[in-house]
Amino acid sequence: MPALASHRRTRSRSAKPSPAVGFTTAALAGVTLLSSQSATATPSDPKPSIEEVQKKVDDLYRQAGSATQEYNKAKEATAEKRREVDTLFDEAAARAEKLNESRRALGTYAAAQYRTGAVTPTAALLFADSPQAYFDQTQLMDRMTDQQRTAVNDYETQRAAAAKQRARATKRLESLTESQQALRISKQSVQTKLAEARTLLSELTAEEKARLAAIEREKEAEARRKAKAKAEEEARARAEAERQRQEGDRTSPETGTGTGTDDGTYAAKADKVLAFARAQIGKPYVWGATGPSSYDCSGLTQGAWKAAGVDLPRTTWDQVKVGQRVATADLLPGDLVFFYDDISHVGIYIGGGKMIHAPKPGDSVREESIYYMPIYGSVRPV
Repeated sequence: MPALASHRRTRSRSAKPSPAVGFTTAALAGVTLLSSQSATATPSDPKPSIEEVQKKVDDLYRQAGSATQEYNKAKEATAEKRREVDTLFDEAAARAEKLNESRRALGTYAAAQYRTGAVTPTAALLFADSPQAYFDQTQLMDRMTDQQRTAVNDYETQRAAAAKQRARATKRLESLTESQQALRISKQSVQTKLAEARTLLSELTAEEKARLAAIEREKEAEARRKAKAKAEEEARARAEAERQRQEGDRTSPETGTGTGTDDGTYAAKADKVLAFARAQIGKPYVWGATGPSSYDCSGLTQGAWKAAGVDLPRTTWDQVKVGQRVATADLLPGDLVFFYDDISHVGIYIGGGKMIHAPKPGDSVREESIYYMPIYGSVRPV
């Protein structure tokens, strides 16, 4: 027993770590912790300036506007292809019914042939009620043979037509599926861009938001100054045109005093366009919307010109191709003014350097200077 106790005391002493070992372990742990902290710690990114935030937000809204036009294009294509698919499948069903009619006709002839085909002419004559009845039946069978050939040909024609119609419908259905996928992608793109812009704005302090608002006011004031200069230029042009008209009246009374027929027709349409647009002021911008309670930019211009009896395409990219291109200096009320290099925004010119447009999410339809955004070009729908 003493030996066993001595052995236990020896094991206990040898199992106790020495002070040197304990210190080394702690030191290593500390070094590991410091290394880990050094590896994960990175210098914080410098906070963007208010001007950089504004530029980024404006760019995100512009990208969202472009993505909205992609969405509008995909939505229009999807609706058109859905109508085509429905029509094609209706036609395919009609073809199938015709095919079934031909098949039923063939079945009638096949049954008749089966009933009479096993009887010899001699037996048929013997079993007939009279020789005349036999000859009448023979002629009927000859005619039936001609009709049968016609029925076979008709069946083959209907079968080929039905197969072709089904193939067209199936192909168009595949195209519809692709359009629906494009619609989902463009919708997600719009939502992503808008969410990024909202996040950037939400991270600003109250002071930064005030500074951003001041920058926006400066931008708007500059746009208004340019619009005022444009209005003064237009007033001078009208005064000069009136002076020349009066001089023309004095020298050539028979030339008349009105504007040309084309100008008068366009002005009449423009009045309807502007009346519609003004009635929408205050309604919210909603991307992809075409009214009547909300609009996006091209939805507003499409609705306004429709009120004047002119059907415009859905997207800004297609609207810019309609009508006559005009210079900014020659704008007339009713003209469409397009913005940015990607033609992602449009407004309706009302004169005096101003337009009515649906600006962006969070805003409402309003009047604004055309110089608030970089102008791409303008068209006059005619």
